[in-house]
Amino acid sequence: MPAKPGFRLGVYVFKDAEVVDYAAPYGVFSVARRLDPSLDAFLIAESLRPVQTQAGFTVLPNYGFADKPAMDAFLIPGGFGTRQETYNANLHRFIRALEPQTLLTSVCTGSWIYGQMGLLDGLPATNRKEPDRLEASNMGQVPIERLAEIAPKAEISRARVVDAGRIVTAGGIASGMEMGFYLLERAGYDDAFVRDVARVMEYEAAYDLYREDRLVRAG
Repeated sequence: MPAKPGFRLGVYVFKDAEVVDYAAPYGVFSVARRLDPSLDAFLIAESLRPVQTQAGFTVLPNYGFADKPAMDAFLIPGGFGTRQETYNANLHRFIRALEPQTLLTSVCTGSWIYGQMGLLDGLPATNRKEPDRLEASNMGQVPIERLAEIAPKAEISRARVVDAGRIVTAGGIASGMEMGFYLLERAGYDDAFVRDVARVMEYEAAYDLYREDRLVRAG
């Protein structure tokens, strides 16, 4: 498949989104643009107001929902804020209104949103497998187990990246790196291009390791 020129990745940001979840795939595209300036990545929020993500890190989105920016992939990060975003009707409407060819992707607990919407029914999907201290206690729950409750008709996978066709999910806070690389592949870039991006990022060893930790059931 030839590379699609001008592939655009829209990254959703919201209150208490995990910084690494959205910054990692955005960063991969940022470096990839050095090799192909036609690539693009941008931030989307409900409105054009500053968004305070986790640890007080505040970002200014490029677009609000009302702008309806054209994109080839939409990415939902995880973070503490997904506990509210899972039930965000405005987000659900925005996702359902996207063009059918737009990839729906997520990092970490971002897949809860697709699960709540019923979009994972009959499909494989993943989520974070390592709990924090609260999640590991009797007061919490491991995120991938929570996904199984939210989406009981989904096939829960422990792979780092799961490609179910239109929906691509990644499990783990740092898995946004692998999501970024994989989206370059879905955009049609060959292994030499993606590997060069990983080389520039001094991430080649991890790239080689994690590219084997995939479940691909596209079609």
